[in-house]
Amino acid sequence: MLKNSWISGRKKIIYSFKNKMLSLIIVILFIFLLPVFSYSQEILSRAVVIMDASTGRLLYAKNPDLRCPPASTTKLMTAIITLERANLNDIVSISKNAARVPPHKAGFKAGDRITVEELLNAALVGSANDAAVALAEAVAGSEEKFVELMNMKAISIGASNTFFINATGLPGSGQYITANDLSRIMSYALKYPKIREIIGTRIAQVSATNGNSKLIRNTNRLLWSEDDLVGGKTGYTNK
Repeated sequence: MLKNSWISGRKKIIYSFKNKMLSLIIVILFIFLLPVFSYSQEILSRAVVIMDASTGRLLYAKNPDLRCPPASTTKLMTAIITLERANLNDIVSISKNAARVPPHKAGFKAGDRITVEELLNAALVGSANDAAVALAEAVAGSEEKFVELMNMKAISIGASNTFFINATGLPGSGQYITANDLSRIMSYALKYPKIREIIGTRIAQVSATNGNSKLIRNTNRLLWSEDDLVGGKTGYTNK
């Protein structure tokens, strides 16, 4: 990460692929300090893109087209497809398949009935894999069909060097994304006020229709360090 950055009064998006942590951060900076370019030799991440979100102009890039595992940043596309094809108040019944997906997850049980909005909170705030699979099944009937929609959407918004194999970002062969494409996906995601609202939420209470609720803490620790942080989506991978 950068030790110092700069301020121009505009929103900046920083996408950084580290060896084990894939992080996506949206920050708002207010005071000019030093150009990021003078710190380029200190950026240890394998791939980085810093973009002015208001114009789409790249301010800094390091290996922007290097293919990396998307990890849980995949859930940004999961949220986009969901918002385009479902209503927030729709009720989703958690399937056995969604309930038994590997962690990280919220711990939903098969048969739980939860709104699309609550599942989006679980997926984007807590990076819950069970929520992401439940959304995929609710929208497309199966995760496989949902992934087809994800890949078509990626191409349509110019993220042509991206390929998803699931709705969660869980490890698997054949999936990849680049820092440049991730910047495109994030910029597109920010068009949705609901996504902006959720990714900036520090702690969310997710409730099923039977009254059972869970408190979910945002996986983006920077939300506790910057009051002006818009939000982001983290992801972890050993690759």
